[in-house]
Order: sequence, then C-alpha cells, then structure tokens
Amino acid sequence: MGILHKLGTALVKTLPPETAHRAALKALSLGLGPKHACNHESLKTEIAGLSLPNPIGLAAGFDKDAEVPDAMLAAGFGFVECGSVTPLPQDGNPKPRLFRLTEDCAVINRMGFNNKGLDNFAKQLRARRNLSRKGKSGIVGANLGANKEATDRAADYITGLAALWGMADYFTINVSSPNTPGLRDLQGGDALEDLLGRISEARQNLTGDAPSLPIFLKVAPDLNFAQIERITEQARTYGMSGIIVSNTTIERPDYLKSVHKGETGGLSGAPLMTISTRILTEFYTASAGKIPLIGVGGIANGGNAYTKIRAGASAVQLYSALVYAGPSLAIEICDDLAARLKADGFSNISEAVGTLAGG
Repeated sequence: MGILHKLGTALVKTLPPETAHRAALKALSLGLGPKHACNHESLKTEIAGLSLPNPIGLAAGFDKDAEVPDAMLAAGFGFVECGSVTPLPQDGNPKPRLFRLTEDCAVINRMGFNNKGLDNFAKQLRARRNLSRKGKSGIVGANLGANKEATDRAADYITGLAALWGMADYFTINVSSPNTPGLRDLQGGDALEDLLGRISEARQNLTGDAPSLPIFLKVAPDLNFAQIERITEQARTYGMSGIIVSNTTIERPDYLKSVHKGETGGLSGAPLMTISTRILTEFYTASAGKIPLIGVGGIANGGNAYTKIRAGASAVQLYSALVYAGPSLAIEICDDLAARLKADGFSNISEAVGTLAGG
C-alpha cells in the first residue's frame, strides 16, 4: 500500500490545490489512507496532561470540519487538531485562495476560516465519540476561530468552548491567522488581556470543581521579543495550558522562487522553519521553560521535528509538508526522530526538550 499511497499523492498534486485537498479528504473518509502504528516507547510523552503516543501532531487547517481525525491518527499522528471552526458557517475568501509554491516546498493560503460551523463540527465529534466502544481512540483537539463579521470576537471563542466542551480533548484559541482582517489584533496587550480573562471565566463555569481540559493559545511568528514576553506573561496569568508557535507568516523571504510568492496570505512550509523556530526559542526563553510549547512551521522530516523539540517544543505539528510528501510522512518522522534520540543518548523525547535553548 505504500507505493499506492505515493502514487495517490503524486496524482493529487496534478489537481488544483483546493480540489486536491477535497480529494484527499474524500479518500481518507473512505478508508484509503495509510495505516501505521508508531510503536517507539521513546516517543511517548505528555503535554498539558495529554498522553501522546508520539509528539507528531496534525496542525489545524487540514481537517477544518472534523471529517477524518481517526484516519489521520491511524496514519501515525500522535494527535490531530481539527478546525479552525467558527460559530457560524462561512465560505471564506474568494477563490483562488490556496497556492503551491513547489520550488520552495511551501504554500500560501488566504482561506479565511472557511468551514461548516460549530453545529456540524459538534455533530462530527459526537458521532466519533458515540461510535467508539472504548472511548476516543486518540487525542483530537478543536481549533477555535471567530467569524469575520462578528462584532465581539472574544464571544465567538467562548461560544466555541461551550459548544464543544467534553467532545474535544483540548482546545486551541487561534488569534493568529492573517486571513481574517483584524484577528491578529487580539494578540495585542489589552485585547489579549480581555480575551484570556473571559476564556478563564468561561473555563471555570464549564469545569466547576473538575480538572479543566487543556486550552492552548496559537500565536503568529511575526512578533518581537517584547510582544513574546507579554503574551507569555498573560498566558501564564490566565492559566493557558500552553502556546502553539506558530501560525503562518506574512513575511516573504527574498529567496522565494515561485511565481506565486507575491500572493496575499499566510506563508507556510519550508521557508517558515527558520522564522518559527527562532520565535519558538524566544517563547521558551521568555517562559523559562515553564509553559508547554507546541512547535509548528516548516516541519518536513525528523531533523526538523528534532530541531523544534530541542528548541523548546514538547510536541510539534505539521500540515504543509503533507502536500508534497503525503499522509505517510508522520510515521517516517517518528522513525527518524526515534533514531536521533537514541543516537544522542536520550531515552525519552521529553529529555531533549529545550536542550538547544539553554533548557
């Protein structure tokens, strides 16, 4: 089946990007995805109370409507993040809005939180939960966004938490997409203070005396150190479970070759690796390693994942590399990562976290 999956990936790449994405989701929903188990004991880890079979996660954006989380878990991912989901369905930005930068192993998107809305998302997660005889078979998170036309965007995140509480294993507050006008302003001082304060209050109302489900904050890579210090302090003050570093970038490195390099939107893939890893290291430094971090951006192989972990990430996520490598990439990274740990004398992935950032 490995050859078939490679052939399928090659075929899908001949289609327009958004058509290819839908085709991939359809194939996965029909059970045509790879089946791989990551059995490396050294990769088992915990982050924010979540027990992961391995630290390789699927980033939000691939499965916006929670259609195929179990198929991706079966492909070898240690956890899957679905979304971004907004309270109301929305079409997103006009097409074309997704571009392959093949020469750069990169992607630019300006999707604009296109999704079928909370009701559909909840229905998918509820069906998954009900079909599982022994509980959920893996860690599935919900990435929450705000509707473009919302007048109180903080309220949209609270609505998402309330609607999906108990159906997802963790939540991500996405305030860092560059494709919803003004959304990144929520990363600013007073706006973030208000948002996190309201999320903290909502979490208390939802949990009562019970332990809270983890709630992460997803940030942009386009931040300076003063902003990083402030975000870290606010995240700790309001009890965020961790920070996901990072979303796509609005930067355009000079070395990009593709004819699509000037398209508006967020850049992801290989060019984001250096940018996002630098920011990851700064978050690790700002928090003195005391707040869990998930590293995202540019991961295409075990070496990239290992670099993120040694820079301070307790787990990592990827998406854009799947466009070029296909869904078997997760297990390939797991095998490579386990070999790198052994070669460096680490018995568990947790021992490597932050070792290149002074941790």
